[in-house]
Amino acid sequence: MATTTRPARTTRPTGTLSAREGMARQYDYWLTVLKRTWRGGVVSSFLTPLLYVVAMGVLLGGFIEGDPDTLEGATSYLAFVVPGLVASHAMTIAVSESTYPVMGAIKWHKTFYAQLATPLAVRDLVNAFVAFVVFRVAVACAVFMLVLAPFGVFETWWGPVLAWVGQVLVGSAFASLTFAYSARLRSEEGFGLLFRLGVIPLTLFSGAFFPVANLGPVLEWLARLTPLWHGVSLSRMLCVDRVDWSLALLHVAVLAGLTVVGWVLAVRNLDKRLEV
Repeated sequence: MATTTRPARTTRPTGTLSAREGMARQYDYWLTVLKRTWRGGVVSSFLTPLLYVVAMGVLLGGFIEGDPDTLEGATSYLAFVVPGLVASHAMTIAVSESTYPVMGAIKWHKTFYAQLATPLAVRDLVNAFVAFVVFRVAVACAVFMLVLAPFGVFETWWGPVLAWVGQVLVGSAFASLTFAYSARLRSEEGFGLLFRLGVIPLTLFSGAFFPVANLGPVLEWLARLTPLWHGVSLSRMLCVDRVDWSLALLHVAVLAGLTVVGWVLAVRNLDKRLEV
């Protein structure tokens, strides 16, 4: 009878390093990962979203009347769809980078076990991983926004900058929450459920492609409860210069709160998972 062996259980340090020291000690590792994997993410992170914007915003958008009253202040459908697509793109990258890579570090490559054999603690692993994912999100969204600037979809120079910060916040919220989910899974089959029932519906029905008011009262209310809607709404109002600052603060508070909740759950779930 075949038997499987588990990595030896180790007595893990708890807080022997500061958060800054813990992340600094993993700098070389994540820099190496980035050097070896950045080419594989060029198409999915930059080219595909740009083609999607051209298809949806420029080609399809040419058949849609740009009425600011019906497009949440945007003067064209392209100006309406771009901020939402970038926010949605931030979510997609964060979720993709926090699913199979997390399971691989636990189940297949066992990278986390090796890292815990050093003075690093579980919280250091989570901090470094989430920071790396957020860095990927930040770079992808920054390039995306810079490429789209010549299209004339931004009303001010400062709006896209603040919108980019909001998009990074979307990435951090989804990265920490997805990490917490991935750390509990024993099989990768759960990722299919996450993408089919989570990522795809959020992408389609969180206001990226059309105002959520078109969904009807009940579905509109449900859409406004989703994290992505907060990111889409924040990104759009800043890009089209129709900022409701009280609503913007609510968006930031929700996304920041979900980031904290996700981080706490991620540390707890990973700690429990690595005990066995």
